[in-house]
Amino acid sequence: MKNTALTAIHEGLGAKMLPFAGYNMPILYEGVNAEHETVRNSVGVFDVSHMGEFLLSGPNALDLIQKVTSNDASKLTIGKAQYSCLPNNDGGIVDDLIVYKIKEEQYLLVVNASNIDKDWDWISSFNDLDVEMKNLSDDYSLLAIQGPKATESMQSLTSVDLSAIPYYHFEIGDFADFPQVIISATGYTGSGGFEIYCKNDQVKTIWNKVFEAGAAFGIKPIGLAARDTLRLEMGFCLYGNDINDSTSPIEAGLGWITKFNKEFTNSENLKKQKEVGVSRKLVGFEMQERAVPRHDYEIVDAKGNSIGIVTSGTMSPSLGVGIGLGYVTVDNSTVGSDIFIRIRKNDVPAKVVKLPFYKK
Repeated sequence: MKNTALTAIHEGLGAKMLPFAGYNMPILYEGVNAEHETVRNSVGVFDVSHMGEFLLSGPNALDLIQKVTSNDASKLTIGKAQYSCLPNNDGGIVDDLIVYKIKEEQYLLVVNASNIDKDWDWISSFNDLDVEMKNLSDDYSLLAIQGPKATESMQSLTSVDLSAIPYYHFEIGDFADFPQVIISATGYTGSGGFEIYCKNDQVKTIWNKVFEAGAAFGIKPIGLAARDTLRLEMGFCLYGNDINDSTSPIEAGLGWITKFNKEFTNSENLKKQKEVGVSRKLVGFEMQERAVPRHDYEIVDAKGNSIGIVTSGTMSPSLGVGIGLGYVTVDNSTVGSDIFIRIRKNDVPAKVVKLPFYKK
């Protein structure tokens, strides 16, 4: 079990710690709903240092990224980030990731904690281009400072104009008196904010200064449980739940990050799938009665026929209703379709809705 550089701080704050992706991680502090509301209404901080970071450098770095990712990384300019995925050879997804263009011929790939080794091996297996690859995962920490007050509360810590960084862009500059910190206008919550990439020996100081700067704004530490409810209200996919080795990006509604103006792993088959159509689709649904859908619950039609499976579900703290994502047959995937979630032998009515669930 690995610790992050902040584990002792989380324990000192009374966080409930549990194993997650091989790391001892803070799951909650005061409670999911309270933490969720903090991020929606003010500002909260997540330690997500378990995430993986790979630095790819050299004249052929872009070529390697183009070969293994579904999105078109040639569109990236320095200071811009891109959501993408690593397709496998079997129609599924190795992982989803964010690609950052740090400078000419240098890119940072940020991958899911549970997939660090798998992703490293996968990308390496395609590296016949002499691209220099460095796994920085154990050397870097990542803080997600999220919420509508993130910009205002953190501005005193940097000379970079935070309000001028567009969504999915980043700056490398001073932060909390440290130079060369990556300040990225990204996140997994849908409430705005930043992700701060720094070295492990800097993160305790940065954490403390972030809380000093945010004190007047009601800043609080947030656990991974609220991270899940926040991302689910936005309809963001979670690897291992909504996407995995056997779900295609087309089925998962990720056609927008799957660009066929280039060749990449399994692109020919995925292109055919896009043209011919898929048999199932990932949809969002809201429960029509008070009930909570859970991962792996069966989805059925009005006659009780199995039409799919729930991949993620929760009681939405913002909306006060049960919400979920799940794969259903195409016939049942249109917005407004009536479906039923089988909960302990009861078929509870739900309706397919347009994502995101939470609209600001």
